[in-house]
Amino acid sequence: MSKAPGEFELIARLTAKLRQSRRTILGPGDDCAIRAPSRYRQLVTIDSIVERVHFKLDWSTPEVLGARALSVNLSDIAAMGGVPTACVVNLAIRPGLGARFFDRLYAGLAEAATAADVDIVGGNVTSADALAITIALMGDAHGAVLRRDVAQSGDEVFVTGTVGDAALGWRILAGKLIARPPSRKFLIDRFLQPHARLTAGQRLERIKPVPAAIDISDGLWQDLGHVLERSGVGAEIEAAAIPLSPAYRAVMGDDLGLALSGGEDYELLFCLREGHSEAALTRRLGVPIRRIGKIVPGHRVSLIGGVTKGKVPAPRVGGWDQLRTGSIR
Repeated sequence: MSKAPGEFELIARLTAKLRQSRRTILGPGDDCAIRAPSRYRQLVTIDSIVERVHFKLDWSTPEVLGARALSVNLSDIAAMGGVPTACVVNLAIRPGLGARFFDRLYAGLAEAATAADVDIVGGNVTSADALAITIALMGDAHGAVLRRDVAQSGDEVFVTGTVGDAALGWRILAGKLIARPPSRKFLIDRFLQPHARLTAGQRLERIKPVPAAIDISDGLWQDLGHVLERSGVGAEIEAAAIPLSPAYRAVMGDDLGLALSGGEDYELLFCLREGHSEAALTRRLGVPIRRIGKIVPGHRVSLIGGVTKGKVPAPRVGGWDQLRTGSIR
């Protein structure tokens, strides 16, 4: 293993090859970056992934880990219908990791940033007992903004892609579950290499009236609960409509437990006025769309059929909670 460099040497090494667009007047190397003013409203988000909480190093390559650290932030911008523009990165570094590891981690991070047209404009390095990658990401709202607090009774609830896959992928990596190929690879990839639905979010914000939306990072049921709480409404969800991948079904059959409560799928859940078909939305957003239920008056959510029957308060079926779970699930 290569010798760990000093703080400033490592920062210089990692930022030397970073690309910058014309929007960045001054990138890494000073006390602050300088960005050209934007004519759009600004979006700002921050997220962290922490060793032994969100990942283990033997689960993937450093390149995959670097890309994943950015993807979870990109999903927040997607959930608002925004366009990501620039980020700063904080690395909390534990002993035992050399310069080559961080070269590879930043290679994956930089590749993901280039693909999303994001400038990495600065950051920080500190020491810690566990590796942690924290990214603050900025974006532009070119038009309307997708928010959690605008769902109304009568809206229909939709989800992009499939849910529960990442939760199964984590359990396979953690040795808690066995899956056969090709389901095993698909599910693990869904956990390790999430894809933020940026295009879908940007196309959603053009629909009028603007839909309520959220990204599914903590589990479908819990994230739906956030929308319901912020909007002051309830929901009826059809168990049979929850979108499950063939790989999920190969492992879990019709059991919806992880499809409802498993986190880190980074799909979008959104609420639209009646009249939008799944087929039309799939064509418009460029990703498979499934209608899973509707918004109703009140403050409760019903799961019709499936593993939980009858009416239950939205928070009762849990998802990922950072403060209630202190280590990897």
